[in-house]
Amino acid sequence: MKRRDFLKATAPALAAPLILSGFPVRALARSPIGDSIARLAAETDRVLVLIQLQGGNDGINTIVPLDQFSVYAAARPQVALAQSKVLKLTDATGIHPAMKELQGMYNDGMMNVVQGVTYPNPNLSHFRSTDVWMSAVDYNQYLNTGWLGRYLSSEYPNYPEGYPNATMPDPPAIQIGAVMALALQGPAQSMGLAINDPTTFYNLVNGTSKGPFADPPDTRPGNELKYLRQIEAESQVYSTAIKKAADKAPNKATYPSGNSLADQLKIVARLVAGGLKTRVYMVTLGGFDTHSAQVDTADTSTGTHATLLGRLSTAVKAFYDDLALLGARDRVLTMSFSEFGRRVQSNASAGTDHGTAAPMLVVGTQVNPGIIGKNPDLKSLDSGGNLAMQHDFRQVYASVLAQWFGVQGAELQTSMLRDFTQVPIIKQSSTSVGDDANGSSALSLALAPNPVSSTARLSFELPEPADVVVRLLDLDGRTCRELLNTRSDAGSQSMSFHRESLPTGTYFLDVRAGRRHAVVKMMVE
Repeated sequence: MKRRDFLKATAPALAAPLILSGFPVRALARSPIGDSIARLAAETDRVLVLIQLQGGNDGINTIVPLDQFSVYAAARPQVALAQSKVLKLTDATGIHPAMKELQGMYNDGMMNVVQGVTYPNPNLSHFRSTDVWMSAVDYNQYLNTGWLGRYLSSEYPNYPEGYPNATMPDPPAIQIGAVMALALQGPAQSMGLAINDPTTFYNLVNGTSKGPFADPPDTRPGNELKYLRQIEAESQVYSTAIKKAADKAPNKATYPSGNSLADQLKIVARLVAGGLKTRVYMVTLGGFDTHSAQVDTADTSTGTHATLLGRLSTAVKAFYDDLALLGARDRVLTMSFSEFGRRVQSNASAGTDHGTAAPMLVVGTQVNPGIIGKNPDLKSLDSGGNLAMQHDFRQVYASVLAQWFGVQGAELQTSMLRDFTQVPIIKQSSTSVGDDANGSSALSLALAPNPVSSTARLSFELPEPADVVVRLLDLDGRTCRELLNTRSDAGSQSMSFHRESLPTGTYFLDVRAGRRHAVVKMMVE
């Protein structure tokens, strides 16, 4: 569907409320107009940032089961953290002492922990398991498309043909790295652009050379890399858009130095706040394959793993501080993932070997804060000493697509290949997870006369007392005016609307009454 033709949409309405100009909007039940507004909001406003923890993060030392601490300490004597040093999230669950910034964000209601994430029959190869997580397939299924690539392909059909255009002038996805991840691969080609490294970005922004592109070897992989870099270098129109966005929003927060993840997120903050319409960003922090010397044995709260988790924690905190100062914090959701966790038992080299289930961290002001699931049962392990699965990682993916981007029905199934039970990642004020699927949360609106030449009356029935907010939205979903913001009793409601100096055109009245929402199209003549 062409984005400029969104008013012609006839698909069933989304139940999900989405953020539109900073306010949640839920579509009127079965209304193609409401659906179009919600989808437009999703297309132009919300951003997902994926952080890949490359190498297989030790989830048990990241999110610590305090309620099983004696079992935890006995199973991994060489790497177990001292109980006195673990930072509390709850009485039963702690977080690594190097992650005090993320503990603070959790306490501020900005972090969600999904426990026990893996997939059935997990593969413990870095390469194969990474492919599974990127493509969202079963352990024995092989695809050359990624979950986000399939989603973005449905949003931007025929890409790159006809792109960039006035509606979507920017790449659908951006990865900081030389080669695009499989997750962003669509049915025809990659749905994004790779920024080789921070040096490349700043050379572009500063108008200097494109950066130190080392000559790849004359081999098949080297030639493929040359081709990818050639495509990047030739994307001049996207480079112009990226530079323009970056110039609009210089960073305002202080980022930690010597932190590669912070360097990447620093770029993302500028592009998001600068108005780039890119929907998905992917960044990477490597080094998590901690078979040996995972900790400093003299103090297990320090060492390689602690350094990595500290970089993750300080980088994410600085990123959200920056987004807040830049006025873009509420629009961004950040999610970490790793190809697998580590075994419960430590090895003889002060490290841990490849395991299965591990927690995923989801950060943002719109997350449903807290912990989904329970601490892993350290006594109920499989024959390899691995943790049981609580959540399939594709449940988390499907929840993010549905609750953050408003993807529903056939499009969601196409992106995820089949249906998955969702988990409540996003607050119910911003998602449909807790709503009545039959549409009982909708309001029935009446607007007369319509078209409006001078004055019109909006009427609806309120089943229970609620805080009622009525806003006037323009064709692009921006808030023109707040018409009403008051506490109302149950019963018949009505209000007069005066055109005043409103230009001729198409508008929408967005009505929110508690958890009930509706949208009605209004013509002004």
